[in-house]
Amino acid sequence: MNIGVIGCGTIASATVHGIAQDGHQITVSERSESHAKALAEAYENVSNASNQGVVDSSDVIFLGLMAELAPKILGSLKFREGQRIITFMAGATLDQTDEMVHPACATAIMMPFPGIARGGTPVMMQGDADLVRDIFCTRNSVYSLKSSDEMAAYLCAQAVLSPVARMVSDAAEWLGERGADRVQGEAFLRELVASNLSEIECGPLIEALNAPGGYNQRLRLHMEASGMGEALRAGLKDLE
Repeated sequence: MNIGVIGCGTIASATVHGIAQDGHQITVSERSESHAKALAEAYENVSNASNQGVVDSSDVIFLGLMAELAPKILGSLKFREGQRIITFMAGATLDQTDEMVHPACATAIMMPFPGIARGGTPVMMQGDADLVRDIFCTRNSVYSLKSSDEMAAYLCAQAVLSPVARMVSDAAEWLGERGADRVQGEAFLRELVASNLSEIECGPLIEALNAPGGYNQRLRLHMEASGMGEALRAGLKDLE
């Protein structure tokens, strides 16, 4: 495909890394200078252009803009019929984005994670699932959502990633304070969490780790008694 990227920050840049080896011709907005230049130097099939140059050369366009800046930036561009837009903007619905890119069509909204650069990451999306799967499903799992309300709920729930990373980092720091290699400890804990959660559903995993008096049971009960569950629900409700 001829793919364009407007707003090539960290996440959009990771997305390009994840698909650049799949034979697409990719044009990246040169306004995100550091990322755009690095991508063009890394891949022969990636080039830089102005925002309008990205639009002119692309049939599918990724929007990696901040939602509050999008109306001004997109309003100055001339899209054409038949172009399909995939937006990464969490602050604008698919319908709102569609109005900004007329006469092109905003066909899908998706939220990539940094791991998309390597593959093996979940992609939550709403809209044209076939298009998103065609581009991303070679190395990633696509989770298609039914409505903007469901997308909004998933956007809140995915924020659990940062607290989980914080817990792993803090546990690795705790290991380092006891003379262990902190870097190795963090690598061990990351693999421990990722491998077990990817292979076993949460309910059975909790039960398997529920040996009376075991380390996992004792720490989980301690954290639950400290209000972990209530704090999580309160935080999610606040995001909602």
